[in-house]
Amino acid sequence: MGVAESKRKKHAKPKREVKPKGILQAGRKAPDFSLQTTPDQKVSLQDFHGRPVVLVFYPADWSPVCTDQLSLYNEIMPEFKKFNAEILGISVDSIWSHLAFSKDRKLTFPLLADFEPKGSVSQTYGIYKDGVGESGRALFVVDDQGIISWSYLSPDGVNPGADGILSALENLTKKT
Repeated sequence: MGVAESKRKKHAKPKREVKPKGILQAGRKAPDFSLQTTPDQKVSLQDFHGRPVVLVFYPADWSPVCTDQLSLYNEIMPEFKKFNAEILGISVDSIWSHLAFSKDRKLTFPLLADFEPKGSVSQTYGIYKDGVGESGRALFVVDDQGIISWSYLSPDGVNPGADGILSALENLTKKT
């Protein structure tokens, strides 16, 4: 090791590791948000107060796993409707990407753009991946009073399916 290299290492600042806050857990009030769904329309979580909401955070439009996951939820929408539940897809993609993706996949639920400031809602829910600049693949079931009743963080490459969501929605009906 040369003298110059030795001095650089001696005076180098240690890298500060930024750890994610971690996914929000059941029992906590779901943070409200307002995100674009079209160029001139916003959707807020509070718009759905009084009914259950499924928040589907996903990494990116057009990726194979995200496409399969959102297509599955679209296909079984009648199962969600049995619980009067609303599905909201959320990623850091732009509204233009969402509109094209939604049209191509014939999705019947809104996709919300957590685009600017990038990933702010994902960060609030504890699932934003700083190094990649995407949302993690996470699911939240929010009850009719705005309380998270179930949450799940899936590996990015794994489609979490719908069983956990449907079980959480069924448990909500047992509480009432």
